[in-house]
Amino acid sequence: MAMEEQDTNLTRLFSMSVEKSILGSLLMDNTNFDTITEEVTADDFFTPLNQELYREIFQAIEKESFVDPVTLISRMVGRTGEAEKELQLYVLSLLESAPSSYNVRSYIKILKEKRVLRFLVDELKDINEKILNQKVDVDALLDEIEARVLNVGDHFKSRQSSYATMKSILMPFMAKVDKLMTEKKGVTGVPTGFIRLDKMLTGMQPSDLLILAARPSMGKTALAINIAVNAAMYHECPVGIFSLEMSREQIVSRMLASVGSIDAQNLRLGQFKNDEYTKLINTTDRLSKTNIFIDDTPAISIHTLLARARRLKKERNIQLIVVDYLQLMKGDDGVENRVQEITNISQGLKRIAKEINIPVLALSQLSRKVEERPDKRPILSDLRESGSIEQDADVVMFIHREEYYKKEDVSVQGIGEVIIAKHRNGPTGSVKLAFINKFTRFDNLEDREYNV
Repeated sequence: MAMEEQDTNLTRLFSMSVEKSILGSLLMDNTNFDTITEEVTADDFFTPLNQELYREIFQAIEKESFVDPVTLISRMVGRTGEAEKELQLYVLSLLESAPSSYNVRSYIKILKEKRVLRFLVDELKDINEKILNQKVDVDALLDEIEARVLNVGDHFKSRQSSYATMKSILMPFMAKVDKLMTEKKGVTGVPTGFIRLDKMLTGMQPSDLLILAARPSMGKTALAINIAVNAAMYHECPVGIFSLEMSREQIVSRMLASVGSIDAQNLRLGQFKNDEYTKLINTTDRLSKTNIFIDDTPAISIHTLLARARRLKKERNIQLIVVDYLQLMKGDDGVENRVQEITNISQGLKRIAKEINIPVLALSQLSRKVEERPDKRPILSDLRESGSIEQDADVVMFIHREEYYKKEDVSVQGIGEVIIAKHRNGPTGSVKLAFINKFTRFDNLEDREYNV
């Protein structure tokens, strides 16, 4: 009885007839090669013999553009552990299993589904062992399970055909152009709220990875929070913030100071002057009506962030993700080289932006080399030791505040500069903004109000 149950379970995880049918279709008609190899790998087969046969067929067609039962057997004899007679009989049986070309795709679908099931069984076995043999944090475990399951889906979907016809691309593109001509807004993405910056970027575009980098104390978090609040409060864009450095309470405190023009130090101490407490009450009411969602999980992994971002997109329809900051994220297990780890993280962030089709604004630290130069303005080479951040990003922006280095120079006080060093689909340049330190806020330079 136990053996029968085991056999039944095994047939749910692989189909010998399907595996033989796909191999047979390749042997019967080599023109099926492109159709099959676009989606199928040797690992999709369950039995070692079928895996080896697929590899040999693949290599033969790749190198010689032809394979048949005779050439396949001659390549395989003495390498599989099968006796020559048994191998001949098995290869010939593949031809009997070969489906018509019309049915090949349906067999591929079944083969892939069986592989997904086996993959999931392996993942869940690993989770089961972790539960039984380790002390686990349930919330962290649930995030890991969700991330693993989603990763399985991504792994297999990535091999599916993904081309689109010109007509299917051009029609929605022209509809978008017509809409822009009618609305004449000039900002096609999520607005930052800063006039000159939006003019250069035309807003933060869907599927773009935007990197905002600077040395410490330049105002990275302040500017990112300002952008998030501007998008949510003034343009009704739901925003997800992943804060790895500051707690959600600290983020909210900064928002209150910035939006309400409340001295941040007074807010921290709970000692208010003049009408600051009234401002606090009013600002609290305004912020409570915005769709801003804050996750302050420390050292979050790229897979967990992706899982949570997907959930926020599905449940809250977020239009922007802010990550503060990239170097505090956890990379994939088993990656010892920090540069490779950062590369995996930046590539993962770009993947999130593209998959969910919203902009991702990720903050990044810069190396100390900036401080060693007479000219402290950051340049792209300051990022080049940080994995592939520069290559993965669609937009790279630096924050520079000359007042930090020239405290006695009155002409540079209260001014910050956003340097657009890379812009894949637009101009580069720089934008000057007002910086009001006590409110931890950047403003448009043209209409700044200090509210002293």
